[in-house]
Amino acid sequence: MTLAIDIGGTGLKASVLDASGTMLTDRARVETTYPVSPTQMVDQLAALVAPLPAFQRISVGFPGVVRHGHVLTAPHFVTVAGPGTKVDPDLQAKWSGFDLAGALSTRLAKACRVLNDADLQALDVVTGKGVEVVITLGTGFGSAVTQDGRLGAHLELSQHPFRKGETYNQQLGDAARSHIGNDKWNQRLRRAITTLQTLFLFDHLYLGGGNTRHITLALADNVTIIDPNAGLLGGLRLWQLDDTGVTSSK
Repeated sequence: MTLAIDIGGTGLKASVLDASGTMLTDRARVETTYPVSPTQMVDQLAALVAPLPAFQRISVGFPGVVRHGHVLTAPHFVTVAGPGTKVDPDLQAKWSGFDLAGALSTRLAKACRVLNDADLQALDVVTGKGVEVVITLGTGFGSAVTQDGRLGAHLELSQHPFRKGETYNQQLGDAARSHIGNDKWNQRLRRAITTLQTLFLFDHLYLGGGNTRHITLALADNVTIIDPNAGLLGGLRLWQLDDTGVTSSK
């Protein structure tokens, strides 16, 4: 049994997956609170998963750059009051290099693996054929790129300039959508998809995250909206990765 945790800028979600990747319970969810230090996050996650069925290992999707279980960037959680507010230097120092996998493993007494949340969704949905790209549309903008089923190095595309001097995150995050409305947000998304096609020449693009429910634009045949629980369901495949970054079964 795999405890799957999806850490988001708006909510913390969790469920337990059986050996086939089926969720044994409806996902548990609580709001993400701010400000939040790494130790406070671990406390909140421990409380969230306490009522869930027994598990033998842990998979975590995190909205930032993660390497070998350590957090390199945590753009939502270094702020004083959540996304869009000013950065707290003390929180930034606490999150930088934090061993999230180790802390959760110690707290919950099980082996733990942590991956960027968009990368984790990619593990759930990609077919392993050609270049497949996942973007997540939620509190912020996330991305993952695979080729023939192999995860590439995680790129912070969210922080890359997109239009009018602003990043993908600033233009397509939830704060922007709330400010400009769904129609203009869809126009920006259309332009982003076109830009990503030029950049990656992808064979397939997957759109995930809570704000996919606001998509009204017509999508090409090679663009798919994915299961809103993909951030949890990818947790099983995280434990099937071999040394080359390819899942051992699909």
